[in-house]
Amino acid sequence: MYISIDHVCFCYDPKERTLDGFTMNIEKGEIISVLGPSGSGKSTLLRLLAGLEIPCEGSFQIDDQVIFDDKTFVQPEKRGIGMVFQDYALFPHMTVEENIAFGLNKMKRSEKKARVAEVLHLVELGGFEKRYPHQLSGGQQQRVAIARAIAPNPGLLLLDEPFSNLDSDLQVKIRKDLRSILKTAGITAIFVTHDENDALAIADRIVKLENGKIVNAGRPCDILGAHSWEGKSIRQTRKVEDLIGV
Repeated sequence: MYISIDHVCFCYDPKERTLDGFTMNIEKGEIISVLGPSGSGKSTLLRLLAGLEIPCEGSFQIDDQVIFDDKTFVQPEKRGIGMVFQDYALFPHMTVEENIAFGLNKMKRSEKKARVAEVLHLVELGGFEKRYPHQLSGGQQQRVAIARAIAPNPGLLLLDEPFSNLDSDLQVKIRKDLRSILKTAGITAIFVTHDENDALAIADRIVKLENGKIVNAGRPCDILGAHSWEGKSIRQTRKVEDLIGV
């Protein structure tokens, strides 16, 4: 198994767990959507995996490397994890090329240039190298953010509500494009969203969270027929443990 997340818990309040026993195994190249309403714990999960929060319990491994457990905590910059934020977080004073190259410090100049060109081609923004973020549309800015995140070839890519700043017409196109980009690059990804349409269009598997706990999990075609946000949402024909790969 490429990624193992085992019984991860987190508490802002000692009396209440924001994330309660999140457990999941993920294959290399798989795209997982964590779907849930506001306050369900989905963004907290991303922060824990990225190293922006410290769990109170649980373990996390990528390709047999322990990222955290009760004895280990790898610092965020050493995890080999990419992240795409809701607001894209592009550097306004840098060109597209400079934004993408920012995380490629260990590469030679010629290697950087080649890698930037490669990922720009992947996100269909070839020829935009010298433009600045303010000269791009919202959809183009998002593509640059994705290109910057995947340029270092991360072991895992995290996406936090990736379509929240796009209008509805553009969302439809970008959903399809994002799945194609991730699959072409062979990137393993976890993205969180409150929009079921996002999850159904992109994910290989969907995990539904409610009050910090997994209430349903499975393939998009399975989840589509399930009830939403109810305690009865766990499909009786298959165990959640089977669907999340435990």
